[in-house]
Amino acid sequence: MNYLKIFFITLFFLSISNFSNAKDIVFLSMQKILNESKAGKKAQDSLKKQISDQNTKLENQAKKLKKDEQDLIAKKKSITPEEYRKSLDELRKKNANYQKEKRRVNNELLRKKNQARSQLLKALNPILQKYMTDNNIKIIFDKQYVVMASKETDMTNEILKLLDNQLKSIDLK
Repeated sequence: MNYLKIFFITLFFLSISNFSNAKDIVFLSMQKILNESKAGKKAQDSLKKQISDQNTKLENQAKKLKKDEQDLIAKKKSITPEEYRKSLDELRKKNANYQKEKRRVNNELLRKKNQARSQLLKALNPILQKYMTDNNIKIIFDKQYVVMASKETDMTNEILKLLDNQLKSIDLK
């Protein structure tokens, strides 16, 4: 099985080396494009603000739950066991609701982050295809998978400019 993998990898690199023009193969940093494009920055700033707001709300709820727990512990000796169990059950329900809300908020923020990334990639795809046809490029690699290449084959800044001109912001619902 390993021999088969080595064979295909060797075949792949041999086929790449057969390209006559070095401009046929370029790379770009998808991470840089996602993080430094105008739309990407706006989406990140919006998400950071939402995360901060939600964390503040959740921290306030957690503090209130902690205070309610301390109050219940302090009242334990002055109330009947039935009242204590009833209060403890209510506190557990509040805690369970808090945990559900925390998971819901985290899932919602993750969904928005994935949605923003997806929208950015959808806008980027036609830009890359047009760039490839205009410049007679056959392959574009992500920079993280490139071991070594000349700086002339890095098209990140050019693609970033094209993306910024075409996509100003991302709608986060």
